[in-house]
Amino acid sequence: MSSRAISGGVVHTVPVDLRRVLIANPKVLAAWEDLTPLARNEWICWVLGPKKAETRSQHIQRLQSELLEGKRRPCCWLGCIHRKDKELSPSVRWVLSIRSKASK
Repeated sequence: MSSRAISGGVVHTVPVDLRRVLIANPKVLAAWEDLTPLARNEWICWVLGPKKAETRSQHIQRLQSELLEGKRRPCCWLGCIHRKDKELSPSVRWVLSIRSKASK
């Protein structure tokens, strides 16, 4: 794999599978590097979220197409819950509590 430096997020680093995709597509990489660290963090967390490899792969494919369309963040997603620099909003806490109950 290339030793090319690829910018990460404020909490998350770029995972290997996403890194490979970014290196393979210069236009996607340019769009990625144009994002703010916070926006990159949102994309990375969104890619890391799925439990199934198939869904994660779909997220990476969608990330590519949406960056090429000019989108700067994943749509319709509650945001990175791993950040420690801000509290979770009441609505995000509610969604997480519903998810927690559903997984039991």
